[in-house]
Amino acid sequence: MLRETAARLTPLFPSKNLWAVTNIEQAAAVRRELPGVPASHVIAEPVGRNTAAAIGLAAFHLAHQHGDALMAVLPADSYIGDVARYRKLVRAALELASSPGNLVVMGIPPTRPETGYGYIERGESAGRLQGEAAYLVKRFTEKPEAAVAEKYVAAGSYFWNAGMFFWRVSTFLENLQRYLPETYEALRGLAKTFGTRRYAGALRRVYPRLENISVDYAIMEPATLQRDERRVFVIPAKVGWSDIGSWAAVYELLAPKLDANVSAGPFVALDALGNFFWSPNKLVAAVGVKDLVLVDTPDAILICPRERAQDVGKIVKWIEEQKLRKLL
Repeated sequence: MLRETAARLTPLFPSKNLWAVTNIEQAAAVRRELPGVPASHVIAEPVGRNTAAAIGLAAFHLAHQHGDALMAVLPADSYIGDVARYRKLVRAALELASSPGNLVVMGIPPTRPETGYGYIERGESAGRLQGEAAYLVKRFTEKPEAAVAEKYVAAGSYFWNAGMFFWRVSTFLENLQRYLPETYEALRGLAKTFGTRRYAGALRRVYPRLENISVDYAIMEPATLQRDERRVFVIPAKVGWSDIGSWAAVYELLAPKLDANVSAGPFVALDALGNFFWSPNKLVAAVGVKDLVLVDTPDAILICPRERAQDVGKIVKWIEEQKLRKLL
Protein backbone atom coordinates (compact mmCIF):
# COMPACT_ATOMS: atom_id res chain seq x y z
CA MET A 1 0.00 0.00 0.00
CA LEU A 2 2.96 2.30 0.61
CA ARG A 3 4.20 1.67 -2.92
CA GLU A 4 0.72 2.26 -4.34
CA THR A 5 0.45 5.54 -2.44
CA ALA A 6 3.70 6.73 -4.00
CA ALA A 7 2.70 5.50 -7.46
CA ARG A 8 -0.56 7.48 -7.30
CA LEU A 9 1.41 10.64 -6.61
CA THR A 10 4.32 10.39 -9.04
CA PRO A 11 2.33 11.80 -11.98
CA LEU A 12 1.80 14.89 -9.80
CA PHE A 13 5.13 15.08 -7.96
CA PRO A 14 8.58 13.78 -8.89
CA SER A 15 9.83 11.08 -6.53
CA LYS A 16 12.52 13.43 -5.27
CA ASN A 17 9.75 15.59 -3.79
CA LEU A 18 8.18 12.74 -1.80
CA TRP A 19 8.90 12.40 1.92
CA ALA A 20 7.88 9.63 4.31
CA VAL A 21 7.60 9.77 8.08
CA THR A 22 7.85 6.42 9.81
CA ASN A 23 9.19 4.87 13.00
CA ILE A 24 12.84 4.01 13.41
CA GLU A 25 12.12 0.27 13.30
CA GLN A 26 10.60 0.49 9.81
CA ALA A 27 12.80 3.17 8.26
CA ALA A 28 15.10 0.76 6.42
CA ALA A 29 12.12 -1.19 5.03
CA VAL A 30 10.44 2.04 3.87
CA ARG A 31 13.61 3.07 2.04
CA ARG A 32 13.68 -0.31 0.28
CA GLU A 33 10.02 0.02 -0.74
CA LEU A 34 10.52 3.55 -2.11
CA PRO A 35 13.73 3.32 -4.15
CA GLY A 36 12.97 6.51 -6.09
CA VAL A 37 12.68 8.59 -2.92
CA PRO A 38 15.98 9.99 -1.57
CA ALA A 39 17.06 8.08 1.53
CA SER A 40 17.31 11.36 3.46
CA HIS A 41 13.61 11.96 2.79
CA VAL A 42 12.61 9.03 4.99
CA ILE A 43 12.24 10.64 8.41
CA ALA A 44 12.48 8.19 11.29
CA GLU A 45 10.73 9.00 14.57
CA PRO A 46 12.59 7.59 17.59
CA VAL A 47 9.22 7.22 19.35
CA GLY A 48 5.62 7.73 18.24
CA ARG A 49 4.16 11.12 19.12
CA ASN A 50 1.05 11.12 16.93
CA THR A 51 0.41 13.11 13.79
CA ALA A 52 0.86 16.72 14.97
CA ALA A 53 4.50 16.09 15.90
CA ALA A 54 5.16 13.92 12.82
CA ILE A 55 3.76 16.51 10.42
CA GLY A 56 5.55 19.28 12.31
CA LEU A 57 8.89 17.51 11.94
CA ALA A 58 8.27 16.99 8.23
CA ALA A 59 7.24 20.63 7.79
CA PHE A 60 10.49 21.89 9.31
CA HIS A 61 12.45 19.57 7.02
CA LEU A 62 10.55 20.91 4.00
CA ALA A 63 11.12 24.50 5.10
CA HIS A 64 14.83 23.75 5.45
CA GLN A 65 15.16 22.29 1.95
CA HIS A 66 12.37 23.91 -0.06
CA GLY A 67 11.26 27.05 1.75
CA ASP A 68 7.54 27.79 1.79
CA ALA A 69 6.53 24.75 -0.23
CA LEU A 70 3.04 23.43 -0.82
CA MET A 71 2.57 20.39 1.40
CA ALA A 72 0.25 17.43 0.94
CA VAL A 73 -0.12 15.14 3.97
CA LEU A 74 -1.37 11.72 2.89
CA PRO A 75 -1.64 8.46 4.85
CA ALA A 76 0.32 5.58 3.36
CA ASP A 77 -2.40 2.97 3.98
CA SER A 78 -5.29 4.30 1.90
CA TYR A 79 -6.96 2.33 -0.88
CA ILE A 80 -8.17 4.56 -3.73
CA GLY A 81 -10.45 3.03 -6.35
CA ASP A 82 -10.70 5.99 -8.77
CA VAL A 83 -7.10 7.12 -9.11
CA ALA A 84 -7.68 9.56 -11.99
CA ARG A 85 -10.34 11.47 -10.06
CA TYR A 86 -8.19 11.38 -6.94
CA ARG A 87 -5.36 13.12 -8.78
CA LYS A 88 -7.77 15.76 -10.09
CA LEU A 89 -8.95 16.43 -6.55
CA VAL A 90 -5.38 16.63 -5.25
CA ARG A 91 -4.68 19.32 -7.86
CA ALA A 92 -7.78 21.23 -6.76
CA ALA A 93 -6.82 20.91 -3.09
CA LEU A 94 -3.29 22.18 -3.78
CA GLU A 95 -4.68 25.16 -5.69
CA LEU A 96 -6.89 26.09 -2.74
CA ALA A 97 -4.05 25.48 -0.29
CA SER A 98 -1.67 27.69 -2.23
CA SER A 99 -3.24 30.79 -0.68
CA PRO A 100 -1.38 31.55 2.57
CA GLY A 101 -3.49 30.75 5.63
CA ASN A 102 -5.70 28.14 3.99
CA LEU A 103 -6.00 24.68 5.55
CA VAL A 104 -7.63 22.11 3.26
CA VAL A 105 -8.89 18.60 3.98
CA MET A 106 -10.44 15.98 1.71
CA GLY A 107 -13.78 14.64 2.93
CA ILE A 108 -14.97 11.16 1.99
CA PRO A 109 -18.75 10.87 1.40
CA PRO A 110 -19.87 8.21 3.91
CA THR A 111 -21.28 4.97 2.58
CA ARG A 112 -22.48 3.70 5.96
CA PRO A 113 -22.94 4.97 9.55
CA GLU A 114 -19.32 4.22 10.46
CA THR A 115 -18.31 4.67 14.11
CA GLY A 116 -14.58 4.19 13.55
CA TYR A 117 -13.89 7.49 11.75
CA GLY A 118 -14.02 11.13 12.68
CA TYR A 119 -16.44 13.27 10.66
CA ILE A 120 -16.27 16.70 9.01
CA GLU A 121 -19.40 18.85 8.80
CA ARG A 122 -19.40 21.16 5.80
CA GLY A 123 -20.66 24.71 5.95
CA GLU A 124 -21.32 27.18 3.18
CA SER A 125 -19.93 26.88 -0.32
CA ALA A 126 -16.44 28.26 -0.98
CA GLY A 127 -16.76 28.05 -4.77
CA ARG A 128 -15.08 25.65 -7.16
CA LEU A 129 -11.45 24.83 -7.88
CA GLN A 130 -10.69 23.22 -11.25
CA GLY A 131 -14.38 22.34 -11.45
CA GLU A 132 -14.46 20.72 -7.99
CA ALA A 133 -16.68 21.95 -5.16
CA ALA A 134 -15.15 23.28 -1.96
CA TYR A 135 -16.84 24.21 1.31
CA LEU A 136 -15.92 25.92 4.51
CA VAL A 137 -15.61 23.45 7.38
CA LYS A 138 -18.26 24.01 10.02
CA ARG A 139 -16.73 21.59 12.52
CA PHE A 140 -14.76 18.42 13.04
CA THR A 141 -16.42 15.77 15.18
CA GLU A 142 -15.00 12.81 17.06
CA LYS A 143 -15.81 9.18 16.35
CA PRO A 144 -19.57 8.99 17.03
CA GLU A 145 -21.83 6.43 18.57
CA ALA A 146 -23.88 4.39 16.10
CA ALA A 147 -27.08 6.45 16.47
CA VAL A 148 -25.19 9.71 15.90
CA ALA A 149 -23.37 8.26 12.89
CA GLU A 150 -26.74 7.36 11.37
CA LYS A 151 -27.87 10.99 11.75
CA TYR A 152 -24.67 12.23 10.12
CA VAL A 153 -25.14 9.99 7.10
CA ALA A 154 -28.81 10.95 6.77
CA ALA A 155 -27.98 14.68 6.94
CA GLY A 156 -25.87 14.55 3.78
CA SER A 157 -23.55 17.31 5.00
CA TYR A 158 -20.96 15.17 6.77
CA PHE A 159 -17.84 13.49 5.43
CA TRP A 160 -15.41 10.97 6.82
CA ASN A 161 -12.08 12.46 7.80
CA ALA A 162 -9.48 10.36 5.99
CA GLY A 163 -6.52 12.40 7.25
CA MET A 164 -5.61 13.93 3.86
CA PHE A 165 -4.50 17.55 4.37
CA PHE A 166 -3.07 20.32 2.18
CA TRP A 167 -1.42 23.65 3.13
CA ARG A 168 1.64 25.79 2.69
CA VAL A 169 4.53 24.95 5.01
CA SER A 170 4.35 28.46 6.49
CA THR A 171 0.61 28.09 7.11
CA PHE A 172 1.05 24.86 9.03
CA LEU A 173 3.98 26.13 11.07
CA GLU A 174 2.10 29.33 11.97
CA ASN A 175 -0.79 27.23 13.24
CA LEU A 176 1.58 24.87 15.06
CA GLN A 177 3.12 27.88 16.79
CA ARG A 178 -0.33 29.21 17.72
CA TYR A 179 -1.88 26.00 19.05
CA LEU A 180 1.12 23.87 20.12
CA PRO A 181 3.76 26.48 21.00
CA GLU A 182 5.96 24.13 23.04
CA THR A 183 6.12 21.57 20.23
CA TYR A 184 6.80 24.35 17.73
CA GLU A 185 9.69 25.77 19.75
CA ALA A 186 11.19 22.32 20.35
CA LEU A 187 11.08 21.47 16.65
CA ARG A 188 12.40 24.90 15.68
CA GLY A 189 15.41 24.27 17.90
CA LEU A 190 15.84 20.80 16.44
CA ALA A 191 15.76 22.23 12.92
CA LYS A 192 18.98 24.12 13.66
CA THR A 193 20.76 20.74 13.66
CA PHE A 194 19.47 19.59 10.24
CA GLY A 195 22.32 18.52 8.01
CA THR A 196 24.79 18.22 10.89
CA ARG A 197 26.14 15.33 12.93
CA ARG A 198 24.23 16.67 15.93
CA TYR A 199 20.83 15.93 14.39
CA ALA A 200 20.43 12.24 15.34
CA GLY A 201 21.27 12.84 18.99
CA ALA A 202 19.14 15.97 19.18
CA LEU A 203 16.18 14.11 17.65
CA ARG A 204 16.47 11.36 20.29
CA ARG A 205 16.51 13.95 23.07
CA VAL A 206 13.84 16.33 21.79
CA TYR A 207 11.23 14.12 20.14
CA PRO A 208 10.08 12.08 23.16
CA ARG A 209 9.20 15.34 24.96
CA LEU A 210 6.80 16.55 22.28
CA GLU A 211 3.05 16.59 22.91
CA ASN A 212 1.35 13.33 21.93
CA ILE A 213 -1.71 14.58 20.05
CA SER A 214 -3.24 14.25 16.60
CA VAL A 215 -3.19 17.11 14.11
CA ASP A 216 -7.01 16.97 14.04
CA TYR A 217 -7.36 17.77 17.74
CA ALA A 218 -4.33 20.03 18.01
CA ILE A 219 -4.76 22.25 14.95
CA MET A 220 -7.70 21.53 12.66
CA GLU A 221 -10.42 21.69 15.32
CA PRO A 222 -9.28 24.92 17.00
CA ALA A 223 -8.56 26.54 13.61
CA THR A 224 -12.14 25.82 12.58
CA LEU A 225 -13.39 27.65 15.67
CA GLN A 226 -11.69 30.89 14.56
CA ARG A 227 -14.87 32.28 13.01
CA ASP A 228 -13.25 35.61 12.21
CA GLU A 229 -10.74 33.95 9.87
CA ARG A 230 -12.68 31.03 8.32
CA ARG A 231 -9.72 29.48 6.51
CA VAL A 232 -10.46 25.74 6.89
CA PHE A 233 -11.94 24.07 3.80
CA VAL A 234 -13.16 20.63 2.78
CA ILE A 235 -13.24 19.20 -0.74
CA PRO A 236 -15.59 16.22 -1.18
CA ALA A 237 -13.66 13.24 -2.52
CA LYS A 238 -15.74 10.39 -3.87
CA VAL A 239 -12.80 8.27 -5.02
CA GLY A 240 -13.54 4.77 -3.76
CA TRP A 241 -11.52 5.37 -0.61
CA SER A 242 -10.94 2.82 2.14
CA ASP A 243 -8.33 2.54 4.86
CA ILE A 244 -9.14 -1.19 5.06
CA GLY A 245 -9.25 -0.61 8.80
CA SER A 246 -11.92 -3.15 9.68
CA TRP A 247 -13.32 -6.45 8.43
CA ALA A 248 -16.36 -4.52 7.22
CA ALA A 249 -14.07 -2.45 5.00
CA VAL A 250 -12.47 -5.62 3.62
CA TYR A 251 -15.94 -6.96 2.83
CA GLU A 252 -16.88 -3.76 0.97
CA LEU A 253 -13.78 -4.00 -1.19
CA LEU A 254 -14.26 -7.67 -2.07
CA ALA A 255 -18.05 -8.07 -2.34
CA PRO A 256 -19.03 -8.23 -6.04
CA LYS A 257 -22.55 -7.03 -5.26
CA LEU A 258 -24.82 -6.03 -2.40
CA ASP A 259 -25.65 -8.90 -0.03
CA ALA A 260 -23.06 -11.24 -1.55
CA ASN A 261 -21.26 -13.62 0.76
CA VAL A 262 -17.47 -13.27 0.72
CA SER A 263 -15.17 -16.01 1.95
CA ALA A 264 -11.43 -16.64 2.08
CA GLY A 265 -12.01 -20.41 1.93
CA PRO A 266 -14.64 -23.01 1.09
CA PHE A 267 -18.18 -22.26 2.29
CA VAL A 268 -21.78 -23.19 1.75
CA ALA A 269 -24.62 -20.77 2.48
CA LEU A 270 -28.32 -21.50 2.96
CA ASP A 271 -30.56 -18.43 3.26
CA ALA A 272 -27.46 -16.43 4.24
CA LEU A 273 -26.62 -12.99 2.84
CA GLY A 274 -23.98 -10.29 3.17
CA ASN A 275 -21.54 -12.27 5.31
CA PHE A 276 -17.75 -12.19 5.43
CA PHE A 277 -15.91 -15.38 6.36
CA TRP A 278 -12.18 -15.59 6.98
CA SER A 279 -11.48 -19.27 7.42
CA PRO A 280 -8.95 -20.33 4.79
CA ASN A 281 -8.59 -23.92 6.00
CA LYS A 282 -12.06 -24.92 7.22
CA LEU A 283 -15.39 -25.23 5.49
CA VAL A 284 -17.84 -22.60 6.72
CA ALA A 285 -21.49 -23.64 6.68
CA ALA A 286 -23.80 -20.64 7.16
CA VAL A 287 -27.53 -21.06 7.67
CA GLY A 288 -29.98 -18.18 8.02
CA VAL A 289 -27.45 -15.53 9.01
CA LYS A 290 -27.03 -12.06 7.53
CA ASP A 291 -24.33 -9.37 7.57
CA LEU A 292 -21.98 -11.26 9.89
CA VAL A 293 -18.20 -11.30 10.12
CA LEU A 294 -16.53 -14.57 11.09
CA VAL A 295 -12.74 -14.69 11.40
CA ASP A 296 -11.11 -17.99 12.32
CA THR A 297 -7.45 -17.97 13.38
CA PRO A 298 -5.45 -20.70 15.14
CA ASP A 299 -5.98 -19.26 18.62
CA ALA A 300 -9.26 -17.30 18.43
CA ILE A 301 -12.57 -16.86 16.61
CA LEU A 302 -14.26 -13.51 16.03
CA ILE A 303 -18.01 -13.31 15.38
CA CYS A 304 -19.82 -9.99 15.08
CA PRO A 305 -22.32 -8.10 12.93
CA ARG A 306 -20.57 -6.29 10.08
CA GLU A 307 -21.82 -2.96 11.38
CA ARG A 308 -20.02 -3.61 14.70
CA ALA A 309 -16.67 -4.56 13.14
CA GLN A 310 -14.95 -1.45 14.52
CA ASP A 311 -15.73 -2.62 18.06
CA VAL A 312 -13.03 -5.27 17.71
CA GLY A 313 -10.80 -2.60 19.20
CA LYS A 314 -12.74 -2.85 22.46
CA ILE A 315 -12.02 -6.57 22.60
CA VAL A 316 -8.33 -5.89 22.00
CA LYS A 317 -8.36 -3.40 24.88
CA TRP A 318 -9.97 -6.03 27.13
CA ILE A 319 -7.33 -8.58 26.10
CA GLU A 320 -4.61 -6.07 26.98
CA GLU A 321 -6.22 -5.41 30.38
CA GLN A 322 -6.35 -9.15 31.05
CA LYS A 323 -2.66 -9.40 30.09
CA LEU A 324 -3.40 -12.11 27.54
CA ARG A 325 -0.41 -11.08 25.45
CA LYS A 326 -0.24 -14.38 23.57
CA LEU A 327 -3.50 -13.38 21.86
CA LEU A 328 -2.18 -10.04 20.63
